[in-house]
Amino acid sequence: MAKAKDGAFTRVVLIVLDSVGIGEMPDAAAFGDEGSDTLGHVAASRPLKLPTLVRLGLANIKPLQHLTPPARPAGAYGKAALASPGKDTTTGHWEMAGLFLKDPFPTYPNGFPRELMERFEAAIGRKTLGNKVASGTEIIQELGEEHVRTGRPIVYTSADSVFQIATHEEVIPIEELYRMCEVARKMLAPPHQVGRVIARPFVGPRAGEFTRTERRRDFAIDPPRPMLLDLLTEAGVFTCGVGKIFDIYCGRGLAEHTKTKNNAEGVAKTVGAMEKHQAGLVFTNLVDFDMLYGHRNNVEGYARALEEADEGLARIVEKLGPEDLLIVTADHGCDPATPSTDHSREYVPVLAYSPRGAGGANLGTRASVADTGQTIAEIFGVRVNFGSSYLSQLTT
Repeated sequence: MAKAKDGAFTRVVLIVLDSVGIGEMPDAAAFGDEGSDTLGHVAASRPLKLPTLVRLGLANIKPLQHLTPPARPAGAYGKAALASPGKDTTTGHWEMAGLFLKDPFPTYPNGFPRELMERFEAAIGRKTLGNKVASGTEIIQELGEEHVRTGRPIVYTSADSVFQIATHEEVIPIEELYRMCEVARKMLAPPHQVGRVIARPFVGPRAGEFTRTERRRDFAIDPPRPMLLDLLTEAGVFTCGVGKIFDIYCGRGLAEHTKTKNNAEGVAKTVGAMEKHQAGLVFTNLVDFDMLYGHRNNVEGYARALEEADEGLARIVEKLGPEDLLIVTADHGCDPATPSTDHSREYVPVLAYSPRGAGGANLGTRASVADTGQTIAEIFGVRVNFGSSYLSQLTT
């Protein structure tokens, strides 16, 4: 197995707090996101108990109400922009792995073309419902009963590049839903190069009581080569994905992976991976912020999720040794305090901590989230095609 460069680290734990943005980017207005500030607005809603994140430097990145920055945080701190033209999970994670997207993934504000939907319906042997931009929780209340009555799957999209299929688990078996998603994924080749096809199963007896289950599954477009996980695998570095990392990168470059149902399970499985593997990369996505609260404009739920994640991060920090580096960041924003229910074009926080580090380094405003990927690449002696490493600021 390849080892980290001398004087650096032998294990990296990378935690993505899905959608935890830290303020609008300069071009936010072009995306309809002027004034978005996920962390700022949630912090302003009430005093948050985030001792671990604050100790690592979260409140040093920018002023956050009710959170007092330490004079010298334990970690390095900064924020990063999305250089690619997007604000979605695929764009953020691909860029984090060293991939720059020149063109954004296509979106469908008026629904998918009729020709595409007719081909999809013919392939799955069923007519569909919906085919419009919608909130996932609202559309199952609107069309769920008709779906139960007819067996027609609900297809919808959002401001992001997604083709989402919602079905009741007692009407269409979960494996059949996944098969439908695989059919859609194969069809969505250029020019319909949609970032993700998402299975959205739900249950419940009637409208008003339908709820989505935790058996969601993402079918992402295959990333270009090479990206960070490819290079680490080729170099003999152990890699483990926790949560939806496997789906985002289509399973590429992962020696081991484990799915999760929620943030608590994501933390538990990250700790388990750390206990099992003493070297390499453990890469975790904690999705509850985005999936359960950001898209539903639930500020209080978002606040509680941050506090619960902070407690989980404390468990992870306790497991770190002197050869470990913890990086906590995000992939985009999803401000629950704005009228929009979609992702927001925001900077993301970057916190980097090692028990052996002196801490307190200001990483500034990074030009790209790819800087995190390049930092990890440098640690393990490889190089991705995009991004500037901040490793030297962590080891001096």
